[in-house]
This record gives sequence, C-alpha cells and structure tokens, in this order.
Amino acid sequence: MTGSSGRSDDSVQRAWALMQRFVEAHNRHGELAEALGFRLGGGRGKILFQLREGPATLGRLAEANGVDAPYATLIVDKLEAHGLVERRPHPDDRRRKLVTLTAAGHDVIATADAILLRPPPAIKTLPAGDLDQLTAVLTRLLDADAADPGDRGR
Repeated sequence: MTGSSGRSDDSVQRAWALMQRFVEAHNRHGELAEALGFRLGGGRGKILFQLREGPATLGRLAEANGVDAPYATLIVDKLEAHGLVERRPHPDDRRRKLVTLTAAGHDVIATADAILLRPPPAIKTLPAGDLDQLTAVLTRLLDADAADPGDRGR
C-alpha cells in the first residue's frame, strides 16, 4: 500500500523499525540505574526532568503526564523518598503544594544528562553532511509530531 507521499507502508515500517533498533541498541537505562542506585521508571524520570523547568503542582504534573492526581502523588512520593524532590507550600494557595527539585534532584538530572545524552560512537563516525541531513530529518519529525500528536502513546 502507498501513502499520500508516494512512500510504501513497508518503507515507513522499515524506517521506524530501524530507528527503534538503533535507539534500543544504545539504551542506557541500566547504566543510569547503576550510577544512581535506583531506576527512574514508572514516570519518575519524566516528572523529575519536567521539574527542571521549575516547581509544579501535583495537578499540573498529573495533567502533563496524562495520569490522575493519586498516581502523580505516588510518583512524587517515590521521588521524595529518594530525596530528589520536596513539597513546599504554594505561595498563592496554602491548600496546594508545589513540588520542587532538591539539590540531590539537580545532581541526579546532571548525572542522567551526562549518561543519556552521550552520543553513541556510530553517530560520531558520520560525515558532516550525513549528520546535518540526519539532524534535519529528525527535527522535521519532531516538529510534525508536536504539530499533530495524533496517536502518540497508542
């Protein structure tokens, strides 16, 4: 079958499978867990990285992650148990709390960035033109995804 762009569904499927294989071959979650002494699964990593932008309410974190407030509370409880976040009174509404990173939380993010953002050796071997082309294609994909989130997560 051919889509509106003239590309076959098979070639789209193959490109996606190759991207997944490459990323999975360079998965560093085990290395990260070893460096931190615990895993950042279960949404904990996602919420932790979101907090680098600044404090957030539990409601905002729940909404941003497509989970209900009780589940967001469980995630924050686990982050708090590791000393990575703390709850503080909201400056405008004493009934609500702001979740904020601790110094240890900032350190974990720095460690995670150092591990997860380290390019695989294969990327470093690409000629400059190929690297520019790869960057352009990935940028277009991310822009298209942001414009139409469609079936993300399905």
